[in-house]
Amino acid sequence: MLNNFFEPASVAVIGASTNPTKLGHSVVKNLIEGGYKNFGRIYPINHKADEILGIKAYPTVDDVPGSIDLAVIVIPYPYVPDALRECGHKEIKAAIVISAGFREAGSEGLERELELVEILDQFDMRLIGPNCLGVIDTFTPINASFSAGTPPSGPMAFMSQSGALGTAVLDIALAGRLGLSKFASLGNKADVSEIDLLRAWKDDPHTKVIMIYSEGMPNGQEFIRVAREVTKQKPVVAIKSGVTQSGSRAVSSHTGSLAGSEQAYHAAFQQAGVIRVDSMQQLFDVSQAIGYQPGLRGDRIAIVTNAGGPGILATDALERAGMSLARFDASTKKTLMQYLPEAASAANPVDVLGDARADRYRYALEIIGKDPNVDGILVLLTPQAMTEIMETAEAIGSLSEKTEKPILACFMGEQQVEPGVHVLTEKGVPNYSFPEQAANAFHAMDEYRLIRERPALDYETFDVDNDAVKRVFDRVRSEGRLSIGDSEAREILEAYGLRIPKSKVASTPEQVVAFANEIGYPVVLKIASPDILHKTDVGGVRVGLSNEEEVFDAFELMVYRAQRYVPEARIWGCLVQEMMPPGGLEVLVGMNRDPQFGPLVTFGLGGIYVEALKDVTFRIAPFSRQEAQAMLDEIKAYALLEGVRGNPPVDKDAIVDTILRMGQLVQEFPEIVEFDINPLIVFSKGQGAVAIDMRLILSEQKKVN
Repeated sequence: MLNNFFEPASVAVIGASTNPTKLGHSVVKNLIEGGYKNFGRIYPINHKADEILGIKAYPTVDDVPGSIDLAVIVIPYPYVPDALRECGHKEIKAAIVISAGFREAGSEGLERELELVEILDQFDMRLIGPNCLGVIDTFTPINASFSAGTPPSGPMAFMSQSGALGTAVLDIALAGRLGLSKFASLGNKADVSEIDLLRAWKDDPHTKVIMIYSEGMPNGQEFIRVAREVTKQKPVVAIKSGVTQSGSRAVSSHTGSLAGSEQAYHAAFQQAGVIRVDSMQQLFDVSQAIGYQPGLRGDRIAIVTNAGGPGILATDALERAGMSLARFDASTKKTLMQYLPEAASAANPVDVLGDARADRYRYALEIIGKDPNVDGILVLLTPQAMTEIMETAEAIGSLSEKTEKPILACFMGEQQVEPGVHVLTEKGVPNYSFPEQAANAFHAMDEYRLIRERPALDYETFDVDNDAVKRVFDRVRSEGRLSIGDSEAREILEAYGLRIPKSKVASTPEQVVAFANEIGYPVVLKIASPDILHKTDVGGVRVGLSNEEEVFDAFELMVYRAQRYVPEARIWGCLVQEMMPPGGLEVLVGMNRDPQFGPLVTFGLGGIYVEALKDVTFRIAPFSRQEAQAMLDEIKAYALLEGVRGNPPVDKDAIVDTILRMGQLVQEFPEIVEFDINPLIVFSKGQGAVAIDMRLILSEQKKVN
């Protein structure tokens, strides 16, 4: 049904105006000047005018003879619901509401927006907006927006939640810096969202790369599923605003979005295969490279330059970006040495010297382009006295048209190189002002290569005891509690197949001694209370207790301190726990349920280090074994897992198994708001892991999958 937005046979503009200063006038003008008049029928809707811009006007959509595919509504917000109902009665199946004054305006505006959604459901309609700029398709062509003009056609489709940002992007396109296949301003996303457009643009033959600017994604899990399908076919490049605390507040006031956590978006884009960028500049840099050049087949890049300094900068930038400097075949070096001046460098980076004219660039590029060890080429040029800027740009463009390897240019400068940059743009060769931009673009191209090569995901399901977990949750809720720890947490861990230390809850000093003797010394003692989650804060943990006297005294002191510092707490006694042998590595496995993406599972160093170092990584459940294994590789302290200073490697398989089992737990019990196993002690390879402590919080209301 989204075809009605981009390829409608007829468009009605409700609020069309004869006044050139009104948005309704701009929309009709853009439809005409954008070439839509040659494709479909335009129906201006205005109660008073007979015609607008030479086209017959109608008082209402009901007065229009024949059917209408798309309605563009540009009237004050109080009249929008009635106008949308009229569209429904006319059997118009697609509407763009440009008008503002809805969710972004506060609670009253939200009520108005929800009324629009009810109308859509009643008439089986789709809607883009409200509070948006409109849509453009340069191949239909149709410009159903109030933009300042129609951009040139090209391989990139852009969707934006911000209309104002959309106008800036369109202006950049109008300047000739990039070509667009489609543009959609989503506004408040009352109906059509990024997910809908991803589905629609996935098979669009005119779109090679999809660009997204988003301020929030309410249906995060569905976004991951859809984007994962799309990115196997074509690249998606996204920028998410509102990632800082202040930015998040601005997002909430701008469009009413509930901004998800930065970690959740990072994990979501990573799992979905979306290339994430941090700035609008990067969005253009990356999209131009992917949109106009062939894909990378490897990470080996060759550099051709007419100056040593920029060549060194480019080498450093590529290495920092995770790319490799290509090592030329012996025949390539030999051929270059035979042709280039004696002072030139035939090694990578290839320095053709400052007096290089276009023919020297051309020859070097053609030889390097044939080298099987080269996957991509970065061409640097600085404007010197002998430099033939336009001719060199022509040579680069000519090779780009013949080779299947991507070529990026970096013509450094401004005024003198401008004519050459125009030639490169016409030839579809992206140009970057500095080597660092080009290196980052190559990195994104390589990132997408790896995304395409990802194996199909295989989700594992373990045989667990869900009934045991349900009994714990029911018991906790019946007591008016939402937090779980100590012995109750042990029941959950056991139900999901995790190894735990021997332990028992003792309610008296005599009982604690008996349990310690049964478990065997040394033991650990912990305060047992459903109301004290952070035990160390009240002196509620003692380790290495080695005899009856130490255990007895520790019990009495621990209970006394707990009653004194937290007098309202319910004290069950103390948990006597088997003490683990030395040599294990403490790690953390946890989860926080993100409001937009769901269960965000965490892995990192455990114990006291998690708060001090914050060396953690994230995935959104569900995830595969490969994705869980990748979490281990991403922490900065990965070397500790491999073993350092004589320590053996830890049992990484046991960590992955724990992450997967806990990922299953939080999917099967959506009422779990957060939990952490800290520490999970991991022993040497083949020796497994033991979950020492677990803390878990339930939602106030029981949720059902």
